[in-house]
Parts: sequence; C-alpha cells; structure tokens
Amino acid sequence: MSRLIVISNRVQAPTANESGAQGGLAVALTAALREADGIWFGWSGEIGDTSELRFRTYDGVTSATIDLLEQDVEEYYDGYANRTLWPLFHYRLGLTEFERDFQGGYERVNRVFGSVIGPHIEPDDLIWVHDYHMIPLGWVLRQQGLTNRMGFFLHIPWPPTRLLTALPEHRRLVDSLFAYDLIGFQNDEWLETFHDYVVTEMGGVIGDNGDVTVGNRTIRAIACPIGIDAREFIAGVESSQARETHKRMVESSAGRGLIVGVDRLDYSKGLEERFNGYQRFLETRPDAHAQVYLLQIAPPSRVEVESYRDIRAQLDSLSGRINGAFADIDWVPLRYVNQGYSRSVLAGIYRAAQVGLVTPLRDGMNLVAKEYVAAQDPADPGVLILSRFAGAAAQLNQALLVNPYSPDDIADAIERALTMPREERIERWRQLYDNILHEDVIWWRKRFIDALMEVEPARWRAHAS
Repeated sequence: MSRLIVISNRVQAPTANESGAQGGLAVALTAALREADGIWFGWSGEIGDTSELRFRTYDGVTSATIDLLEQDVEEYYDGYANRTLWPLFHYRLGLTEFERDFQGGYERVNRVFGSVIGPHIEPDDLIWVHDYHMIPLGWVLRQQGLTNRMGFFLHIPWPPTRLLTALPEHRRLVDSLFAYDLIGFQNDEWLETFHDYVVTEMGGVIGDNGDVTVGNRTIRAIACPIGIDAREFIAGVESSQARETHKRMVESSAGRGLIVGVDRLDYSKGLEERFNGYQRFLETRPDAHAQVYLLQIAPPSRVEVESYRDIRAQLDSLSGRINGAFADIDWVPLRYVNQGYSRSVLAGIYRAAQVGLVTPLRDGMNLVAKEYVAAQDPADPGVLILSRFAGAAAQLNQALLVNPYSPDDIADAIERALTMPREERIERWRQLYDNILHEDVIWWRKRFIDALMEVEPARWRAHAS
C-alpha cells in the first residue's frame, strides 16, 4: 500500500494534549495517515531561523513541521495568503491588497517547503496538498523530478474569471495547478468557475470525464464536498460536557427561543449583515421581543490584518446599538461572545438552539451548518437558516436558504423558523441529516483518494518531462 503524504499550511495531527480538540479534517486525514503509515507536513505556526523539519509521532500518526522566518510569515501568510488570495477568492476585491513582496514571499516559502519535504518522499507515495497557501507546491515538487501521483484540494471558493484576472500574474498561479494530477473543489459552482478561467484565459478544453487539457498537459478536476465526522460528532452530543452545556443553555434561556451563530471573526462570514437582519426582525416583529435571543460566538482571527480589526470594531458597535435599542431590564436580545469553545460545548449549544443561523457572504463549505444539523434532537429538531452562497447550500437544500445581503430575507426566515410546525421541522431535518451522515468527511477523503488512484500513470509521469 502506498504511503499518504499530506501537506498543508498548518498541521492538525493529534498530540497527547490536543487529540480531543481535533476538527473533522484532522479526524479524516489522521485516520488515513495511520492506515497508510503516512506523514503530515506543514508549518509549526512558530517563527524561527531554521527550516529544519521536526518529526513527532503520536497514536500512529507522524507529523513533520518547520518554523518560518518573521519576514516569511509577514509576506507569505499575513500577506499573500490572507491579504491577497483570501479576500480575492471570497469575492472581496475592494479588500484585496496587491503587493509584489507578498507574491515573492509566497513563492519563496513554497520553494522552502518543497526543498525540505521533497527528500522525504518515496517513489510510490501519494501526495495530497491542501488549500490556497500551497497552490504552487506541486510545481515546485515536479521541478525536483517527483513523478508521484499528486492531488490538490481547495477548501475555499474559486473566484469568477473577471475577479481572478485582477490578480497580477494570475496565469502564473493557475498554470502551477497543472503540476497536479487531480484538483478537488467544494462544489460544482467552484469547479465551473475554474473551467471558465481555463477555457477563456488559457484556451483549454474540458472533457466529458472531468479531464482538463491545456496544451499538452491534462489533469482531472472534480467537485468533492467535504463533510464532518458525523458519527463522532453525533456521539459527542451525548458526552457529559455537551449535556451539561445543553442544560446550562436551557436554564439561561428561561423559556426563550435561542438562535445561534458560530463563526470565526471574518468579513466573509456576513456577521454585520446577520446582525442587520436580526435587527430588522426585532423592528418588524415587536411581539417577539423577550421571546427570543441571538447568541453569536465569534472568536477573533488574523488580528495582525487591519481588515479583521475593522470588522471587530464594527460588530462591537453594532451589537451595542442593537442591545441599546431593544434590551429590557430582564432581556438582552443579542449575546455577542468573542471566544472559542470546544466541539463538545458547541454540540450542547447547537442542541439547545431552535434556529441555526449560518449566513456567510461567501464560503467554501461551512461545516458549522452540518454540525448544527448533526446535533439536533430527532424528535424535536431546530431549523437551519443557510446562506445561498455557502458551499454547503448545494447539499443542504432543505435548509431555509436566504440571501445574506437582504435584512428582510433574514428576518423573514427567522420568523418562519421559529413558527415552523414540528412535522415540517422533522421532515426537513431528516433529509439534511441523511446527507451529512452519508457524505461525511470519510466519504470525502475516500472519494478524493480513489479519484487520485485512478489517474493513468503514463499521463501523470509525463508532467515531469
């Protein structure tokens, strides 16, 4: 059996102190790494003056990490990854920063990764590279002469051609993807926008079987939506911590309906628009006052980036105005919390919530929506309100789909969710549940790896020539 080599910006392989906090991606990949005696390579998250790999094995999974120079972090991670590619790929051209130093640092760090990882790859290894931080890495490894089967999965949206062409040397970036044998996108929309760029900007041809050909190079591109570790998450709802959290939430709600939102503090999540929609609900449904409240959990992220500091200031101000305008002596309409919680605690919160409010402006997938569904009581489930522009909307079409830019759309959906008959709630939930259970993170991993194994050896070896 071939070894699996996973490469990503950060490594989420478990340690003795962190195994209980693993997310679904880590659960799926560590299981595969354990089965295939593989290695997970990535950045340690630390700043240092050496790029020497540090290997660590825990519970049958080996990880290997390197430190980065401070300049590398500023240009590669804070710069090109999070101030150029992230906003651009989330359709936020006005927030995108184009700096030549950012691009140079991004390519330089990918070369560093390639130089330290390449010597540890064996001829029969399967290589799986993850996300926008590592787009050029496949090309770097091919330049070293590696002819391994190599796949790339993008966890965020792929932008429309007219936006991507705003990126300096956009062709150079996309061209590097043709070093891979297989590219995976979260849904058909992102796959189609990739196809559009290849055809209009590169003169490529799209085959009926998923092949994408530009000149003498042919790769395969597929839609492969990531899921959650559904069965494990469902089991976690019955944990003592989840049960205690559920009890606390029910008691603190004092009979009021709970609407919950859980998002990293990021402009792509549509939190300002969500608050505006909730405010519109309060303005137009005065009879609902003191009968419902919104709990928004939004742990900070990327605090070094100015646009993230701006969104936090805006939400602090907006949440204060909403509470100032509508709160009563015994009721606060909005609880806004800037800290993260464990998955067990979140499971208990989800279980207690009548409504899950997931309204990103643009998202690659959004696994919170799937976790909310997984946590529900089958006999009395809550209702998922989901943005049309979340990647998960293609699978979870029995949710109440909304336009997150429209306060009225959000307000109407909140009212409908809170008044929905139990029979309809159960029917909608059952279809959502069936999807997340069947197309879970293990299904995603197997689908991608199986597709990578189907690549014809003659074709992928030709890439190195």
